[in-house]
Amino acid sequence: MRRDRLRKWLEELTTGRRSIDETLRLLETEPFQEDLEFARIDHHRALRHGYPEVVYCPGKSLEQVEAICRRLADRGEGFLATRAEPAVRSHLAEILPSVEVNALARTVHLPPVEPWMCKVRGLVCVVTAGTADLPVAEEAAVCARAMGNPVTMLQDVGVAGIHRLLSVHQELRQAAVVIAVAGMEAALASVVGGLVDRPVIAVPTSVGYGASFAGLAALLALLNSCAPGVVVVNIDNGYGAAAAATRINRLTESEA
Repeated sequence: MRRDRLRKWLEELTTGRRSIDETLRLLETEPFQEDLEFARIDHHRALRHGYPEVVYCPGKSLEQVEAICRRLADRGEGFLATRAEPAVRSHLAEILPSVEVNALARTVHLPPVEPWMCKVRGLVCVVTAGTADLPVAEEAAVCARAMGNPVTMLQDVGVAGIHRLLSVHQELRQAAVVIAVAGMEAALASVVGGLVDRPVIAVPTSVGYGASFAGLAALLALLNSCAPGVVVVNIDNGYGAAAAATRINRLTESEA
């Protein structure tokens, strides 16, 4: 159930274009959850959160992922599957040819039958420190687009060559929200936070040599950032950054 769809039904009811009985029948076919035994699909997530629940693939069998995605596709809701390994991506593309597969981001996306019509403040800019950070950055970009945001990317502008970051300063300032993706010591987000007056969502990645501790060093560095306005999500969590950026970027009903 989506807020825009429910609003449309209620408007049709109040203007006499749809009867009370017709509206009740529509609501009866929109369950808030669906029990597949191994999963309870939350069909009202979009009504509460502004975007449907996402299918996180690790830990699920191929059959379970297929069942969830098929059900969402059959209802016209579309789906976004994250951290999908090659076998999952290939299988979903075979059974649902209209899906959008992104191997770098490890995502499979089927847009809903009714496109998202979201009013936003502006661009979400995903900026990466290095090429090795691209898989996480691409996940953030794919998820942010799927959630209705216009997205731009600035790649390989880490602080090891600070002139590269300074050269895209104006592009950063044009964004409504910045997602900064970096590993090693993750200095990128702090520098970006000192350059712009926009919210900065920092994503530490597991990129780095031994003492990076698979991203823990980057996470701790970002949690201790001296730049104001920088918030931090978990290691390699491009999806979480996109979800947070979406909530910041979307206009409320009163603002719209």
